[in-house]
Amino acid sequence: MIAIATLAMTTAACVPPPYEADPVSSAQWQRRQEDIQRQEAERARLCAMMNKDSDRFKRDCARPGDPR
Repeated sequence: MIAIATLAMTTAACVPPPYEADPVSSAQWQRRQEDIQRQEAERARLCAMMNKDSDRFKRDCARPGDPR
C-alpha cells in the first residue's frame, strides 16, 4: 500500500498542467491578461520579500536580460 501511494504521489508531480486553449472572445482575452498581471504582481511581491543574495531569489526572480 505504501509503495502504491508513493508511486501515485511521484507520478502526480510529473503530470504537466492541463492544456489551455487560446481565448476566443474579448472577455476571455481580458481575463487571461488580468490573470497574467495578477501572477506577475504576486511574483514581484514575493521577490521583494526575499533575501537578494539567496539562491532561491536568483532562481525564482531572475528576469531575462538581468546580469548574472
